[in-house]
Amino acid sequence: MHESFLTYARYRWLWVGLLLMAASLIAYIIHDPFDGPNGGTWLGYTLGTVGALLIFWLTWFGLRKRTYSASSALRGWLSAHVFLGTSLILIATLHTGFQFGLNIHTLAYTLMVLVILSGFFGVFVYLRFPNLITRNRSNTSRESMLEEIDALDQEALSLSDKLGPKVHGMVLRSIENTRIGGGVWSQLTAKDGAQKALDTTREMLDKLKDQGPKTQEMPTMFAMVDFLADAGGDDADKLRSLMDMLQRKKTLSSKVSKDIQYQALMEIWLYVHVPMTVALLAALIAHIVSVFFYW
Repeated sequence: MHESFLTYARYRWLWVGLLLMAASLIAYIIHDPFDGPNGGTWLGYTLGTVGALLIFWLTWFGLRKRTYSASSALRGWLSAHVFLGTSLILIATLHTGFQFGLNIHTLAYTLMVLVILSGFFGVFVYLRFPNLITRNRSNTSRESMLEEIDALDQEALSLSDKLGPKVHGMVLRSIENTRIGGGVWSQLTAKDGAQKALDTTREMLDKLKDQGPKTQEMPTMFAMVDFLADAGGDDADKLRSLMDMLQRKKTLSSKVSKDIQYQALMEIWLYVHVPMTVALLAALIAHIVSVFFYW
């Protein structure tokens, strides 16, 4: 049975995180400094030290995680990363004594919260999207789907040659108009251009239909194919086959675009998480230096 990083070792790191938060909270409640809770008391320094060590360790894990070869070890470290990172919210808040202002200390705290929130989104996508990717691929790979799309393009061109230059030009343009992937926005919105190409194909085939008997009851390419099939002739079968190829290509293109979209969503959050982590480290170091400078 597959073990999630959240349930690793029967929620070991969840319990560690909860115990750490409980101990911090109990100490905060018991502690009664003369000038009120703040980061300058012995408890404030203790909680601040624990929080800083956790931040440095969590950052170190982010740099080292790609070197882990054993999936079980990676799940364990990732589980600790998530639950200990979450515990930081309470530990750091208690460290501040709920005293905030326009200073480097509050900036470090704010950056920490934002990094943790972006990490929550990372947990969400890593829990949700792998299953969606597997379901979308239907036991195949992106490379296999792209190869099949290319093969369908070649078959469609070959078949369109037998239907005349107008159909061949139409199919060629539909291939050229199909774009899979592209920029960040295209990846995140799963735009592939295949639907536009298919719509263009339908419009062109409808124009070919107008060269035959006139009718107002067949506005789509599907109806036009049925009309030609009723009329008989090899062109009807060829057009039907061409339509099947284009529809199959549309289905595959949508799957590939979805696959790219899911992959992009699994990675895009890192472009927020990583830079903010670097900013957090800088603010944290400045916070520590300033504290000891004025100590």
